[in-house]
Amino acid sequence: MNKTEAKDVAKQGKALFGICPYVTSQQVLQGKWAILILYQLEDGPVRFNELLRRIEIAQGTLSKQLKYLEKMGMITRTVHSEGAISVEYELTEIGKKFRTVLDAIESWGDEYIAQMR
Repeated sequence: MNKTEAKDVAKQGKALFGICPYVTSQQVLQGKWAILILYQLEDGPVRFNELLRRIEIAQGTLSKQLKYLEKMGMITRTVHSEGAISVEYELTEIGKKFRTVLDAIESWGDEYIAQMR
């Protein structure tokens, strides 16, 4: 596939956002860390610094991915100003529905890892 063909495919994908469930899901979950972030938030709100410790990625990368997931409606951001300012992230209702997908990914991942051995 040449560059022009690749650009045409990308345009088609953008045109299908909100129409095709596969394209929509792919767009919402884009980013190397999206699935892992959603997994870390499945048990309730988590502060930004705690996410940094759990995932061990660059602060800027985490911030960018969290902003994107918030924009897409998967998570909410809450600023607490009592004492020291802290920021917490948690799944929205549609984000919580992703739990079944995470369970399926875990099951498939375990099977794939077992096959690799």
